[in-house]
Amino acid sequence: MTPEALERGTKWLAQADLRPTRQRLSLATLLVGDGQDRHVTAEGLHAAVLGTGDKVSLATVYNTLKAFCDAGLMQEVTVDGSRSYFDTRMDDHPHFYWEDEAKLTDAPAAELKITSLPAPPDGHEIAKVDVVIRLRRKD
Repeated sequence: MTPEALERGTKWLAQADLRPTRQRLSLATLLVGDGQDRHVTAEGLHAAVLGTGDKVSLATVYNTLKAFCDAGLMQEVTVDGSRSYFDTRMDDHPHFYWEDEAKLTDAPAAELKITSLPAPPDGHEIAKVDVVIRLRRKD
């Protein structure tokens, strides 16, 4: 973990007023330490943190990712009922889900045109529209 990566992780937590515990700082540094956006699963992030020699349980990774989402640092993207990815890029944008690789990437937002949405039921408002475009190899 470079000093620059550690500083980025610390600033990222500070912008949401999250206390920089050892586990949070370790995960934050992996997520934003190089300045690049990430799409991670809890399991993938857990493997990455273990690869650094840090000891963090999978349950702590899940809880920390939820805390990061609740604090507005990340967003959860659900690709099916049992698999979620966590995205550090917070603006509205579509995603490609590569079924053959079980990988989530950003899709070009400029090419997406949504011309209308159905009216929400009475007493409700649209909070967000998630667009996940599933891809698979042609046979």
